Amino acid sequence: MYFLMPRAPRVSLRATFSRAIARTALRIADAASEFTAPLPAQPVEQPAEDPTDTYTADDMPELAVIEAAAAEYERAAEQARRADRGKRAARKVLDRLPAGSYGRWLVERVSNNRQTADLQEIARIFKANGLGPVPMKQSAPSLKVKQAPAVTAPVEFQVLAGVA
Repeated sequence: MYFLMPRAPRVSLRATFSRAIARTALRIADAASEFTAPLPAQPVEQPAEDPTDTYTADDMPELAVIEAAAAEYERAAEQARRADRGKRAARKVLDRLPAGSYGRWLVERVSNNRQTADLQEIARIFKANGLGPVPMKQSAPSLKVKQAPAVTAPVEFQVLAGVA
């Protein structure tokens, strides 16, 4: 009789972890939805105020210095984006590895002392005490640098320059 009893299907450890991660991700997404501010009616990228410590007219660096700084910033920003893409691609493999030694590389996970606010607990406290929505503030404006398109003279000015 023992042979005829149906056996429960075995679930792989990978599938169990995948389901647990999916459930956790859904819980985090549900909790985070309470803290998302409504989208503004105007476009997201809007000019922000200049910081208070900008150059005065007397302190302004020469144009060549500004252009060199902008070019270096753009080069470094592109290099950082490329590095971030490379790190994300490598993490797809490395994040799934168990801790251990792999050739010359040691893969381990270590905790740190960095702390973040427990948004679920904050929302619970606000809700329990009737304090309304959790207050949110805008993040600091981002510095964006891009090369302006080349300026060419209108055709009528080019013709006059050729005559002179």
